[in-house]
Amino acid sequence: MLIIGLKEFEFVINLKLVVLNLFRGRTMIRNLKTVITWILTVVLITANTAIASDWQRYRGPNGSGISDEKNLPISWSETENLKWKTPLPGPGSSSPIVTGSRVFVTCYSGYGLDRKKPGDINNLKRNLLCIDANTGKVIWEKKVKASMPEDRYRGYISEHGYASNTPVTDGKNVYVFFGKTGVLAFDLEGKQLWQKSVGTQSSNRRWGSAASPVVYKNLIIVNASEESRSIIALDKMTGKEVWSFKSDKLELSYATPILVQLEKERQEMVISMPQEVWAYDPDSGKETWYAIMKFGGNISPSPIEANGVVYVFGGYPSTGGVAIRAGGNGNVTDSNVLWSNKNASYVPSPLVYEGHLYWVSDMGYAFCMEAKTGKVVFKERLDARGGGKPFYASVVLADGKIYAVSRKKGTIIFAAKPQFEQLVHNKLTSDDSNFNASPAISNGKIFLRSNKYLYCIERKSKEKATVKSKDIK
Repeated sequence: MLIIGLKEFEFVINLKLVVLNLFRGRTMIRNLKTVITWILTVVLITANTAIASDWQRYRGPNGSGISDEKNLPISWSETENLKWKTPLPGPGSSSPIVTGSRVFVTCYSGYGLDRKKPGDINNLKRNLLCIDANTGKVIWEKKVKASMPEDRYRGYISEHGYASNTPVTDGKNVYVFFGKTGVLAFDLEGKQLWQKSVGTQSSNRRWGSAASPVVYKNLIIVNASEESRSIIALDKMTGKEVWSFKSDKLELSYATPILVQLEKERQEMVISMPQEVWAYDPDSGKETWYAIMKFGGNISPSPIEANGVVYVFGGYPSTGGVAIRAGGNGNVTDSNVLWSNKNASYVPSPLVYEGHLYWVSDMGYAFCMEAKTGKVVFKERLDARGGGKPFYASVVLADGKIYAVSRKKGTIIFAAKPQFEQLVHNKLTSDDSNFNASPAISNGKIFLRSNKYLYCIERKSKEKATVKSKDIK
């Protein structure tokens, strides 16, 4: 069945208008250069529409955590602006993604088998769900049996589970990374296209897999640090390995790579790991530059980029942050590192907006930092304290507002400006499970996932502000 989204429909209509205008008269367009300019303009407009409406990977467009959408709801509860909620077949820390009118989310059920205790339960499965964005109806669900043995359900695995890798889509297919079970591709109707193993190792901590896959041209790029100490690029049509590089330095890197746009249409991919940051050519997998950091342990936050500068957070037991000018060659520690400090995040990733870095630490502090200097502008305790670490999710931003989802105490929204201003604190009190995932934003909707439900938040008119219990799935 042919599926066409709003952006594709708009492209067809706009292109049709261009073609019609071409033949209305010779005075309308007189040269090929003008024709090409018109068509490129339509393509660019269409591309921007796709960015604004779809949330196709972890943290949205290029992993920035920033949406172009306006007039999103800022307050919600079980009786306000809740369009629907859909029960999930199991828990998970992966974030939802959206393409067109379809939401994809992963879950897991069962537990791993420990190599030293063969009597442990051996029934681990992963689930990929396709859900209608407008109704919350499950369109299809795929269950994937785990390759065994998996890491035992204990320690930090019990904090985030076996479904921590956010899916990614190119609008045609959806790709999932299930750790030792490998990378799988499905079409939008749920047909499995291929499955590829990227290793079955474990780190010395045995914390399980976490990094999310990234689409680049015809490739799916995966940080398989946990599974094989490798970065691996697969052909997205076949699953065949195109390139890989391997290094023991990747151990304990749980970050998702980001793409950085350089001059002359060239891109580089940046990944962070304990003590170092690497950049490489995403077409060939060859390293282009690296920088040495002063913080190690494990690296969980993903890098972000703005205006040609890459910002990297992480480290344990003490955290650190570093700003690096992209586009270098070789060891750029002395030449391209702009600043470094000890004010950073252990788990959640930051975002950059209007010259400032914003994030919420796993311990429940909201931070604002000057992107140019690394100077902290504010550090404010949020009312989300509880047992353990109150935040795992990374913040997202839309319309000048930052959405921070806590694990147990709801979503706090504060203004994206250098003066701290909390706007609202929303709670879904009927759900006592963890909210570990970052939100997805698409077509006026906010999608939240907990270990029990996927929620759709949408602004409603005043006369329809109350949701009756029968309307909630």
